[in-house]
Amino acid sequence: MNENIEILNHIYTSSEMGVVSLTNILKELKEKENKIKKDISDELTLYEKYLKLSKKLIKKYKGDLKKNSMMIKMMSKMGVKKEVTNDNSDASVAHMVIEGLTMGIVDMETKINNYKEVVDKDILDIASDYLEFQQEELEKMKKYL
Repeated sequence: MNENIEILNHIYTSSEMGVVSLTNILKELKEKENKIKKDISDELTLYEKYLKLSKKLIKKYKGDLKKNSMMIKMMSKMGVKKEVTNDNSDASVAHMVIEGLTMGIVDMETKINNYKEVVDKDILDIASDYLEFQQEELEKMKKYL
């Protein structure tokens, strides 16, 4: 597989899970008075931006779009529901979001390190921007802990 397509597909699947997870969190918090909802909504908007951008570039590079399975999405939804039902405090929600961001950051850093010598500079820049976005969001969530 072309490394450009592989790193773009990683951004796509990672941002897709971000969209799915954050959308589910916001649904679960809909009737609640959590202060964290604004930051989660803003983060969701940025994930949607990266989702659209990566999809567009995968098509441009004539690659096959890899999506997360329905099972993974359903497991995420059930996990969010369980966690929010158990504890819907801002600290608990932030902890859940931080766990997802941490996994995404580690995976993105690995992809960048593995492919920085072989992918196009434009793709590497997008991957680096995506990584920076996740790191910034993680820092924003820490204030709720």
